[in-house]
Amino acid sequence: MPSKSSAGFDFRRPVATMPPQSVPSIAARSQLRRLAAALGLEPGSFHLRSNYGGLAVSGEAILHTDRLYVQVCQPATGHDSGILFRTCKERNDHVGGPNNFASPDLLNHPDELSRRIREACLA
Repeated sequence: MPSKSSAGFDFRRPVATMPPQSVPSIAARSQLRRLAAALGLEPGSFHLRSNYGGLAVSGEAILHTDRLYVQVCQPATGHDSGILFRTCKERNDHVGGPNNFASPDLLNHPDELSRRIREACLA
């Protein structure tokens, strides 16, 4: 069943203006669960983890399978590079293949993000 888009979290909003309970890594982790469903990943076939940020630091959320690594953060280098995804050889592979980037806005559109990931990494 296709996942629906969500108009939920504004991943472009600077973290310095957010209350601590709305840290982007928490929202991103939730959206990564939706991405895992859109990718057709079975429970137990992936890890989800977060490194929480703090004042003016977004932290990061990570989806890691045996073949795919997806990291979400609010980078200082620009909003359109907030999602990093690449191939990997196993869940302990933290280097993997070439980096691909997407806008964190796509976290609210898991079907579109999963399509881009499939094209770049899982084809």
